[in-house]
Amino acid sequence: MTALLRLAVEAGPLLVFLVVNGRGGLPELHILFGVAGDHAQQGLFDATAALMAATLAAIVTGYAAERRLPLLPLVSGFFVVVLGGLTLVLADELIIKLKPTIVNTLFATALLGGLAFGRSLLKPLLGAAFEMDDPGWRALTLRWGLFFVLLAVLNEIVWRLFETETWIAFKLFGILPLTVIFALSQTPLLLRHRQDGGGSTESR
Repeated sequence: MTALLRLAVEAGPLLVFLVVNGRGGLPELHILFGVAGDHAQQGLFDATAALMAATLAAIVTGYAAERRLPLLPLVSGFFVVVLGGLTLVLADELIIKLKPTIVNTLFATALLGGLAFGRSLLKPLLGAAFEMDDPGWRALTLRWGLFFVLLAVLNEIVWRLFETETWIAFKLFGILPLTVIFALSQTPLLLRHRQDGGGSTESR
């Protein structure tokens, strides 16, 4: 998958969500789904429908390009479709606002719970891309588990204390930059614990 296509697959659904909501919705979507609300809610409901469609398209595109379905995007996509569908059926915007909390809590529970039982669950997910020793995988798994806890807490704070438009902006200008910065900040750990082809650990 090219870098441009990967960016479209990973960030495209969120951008679609923001564009549709920013336009106040699309008449075609709320006619199709028959979900009514006030102007602000209608934009969010239409954007949710667009997010569901874009997420499914991204998953299909990613599979067509790489012939595999990465676990984390697949789990996130599952919750987008399920909770997005409930949002439209019940006409309740709270459900889609809870999605980041639920997904990040699930990821944190899986990673930290795996560590509690002596397993670094990131290793089978990312082992093909990064060769590290076991202490490195444990440290990376712990850090990502705690980061997912932080994202869940931040989402709860923002949707509870601020308006819907602020929460939507936070998803793009808060969560996305934080995730990129955090991922890049793990580079020293990856280098410190990486292994060469023979399995020896390189030290700095």
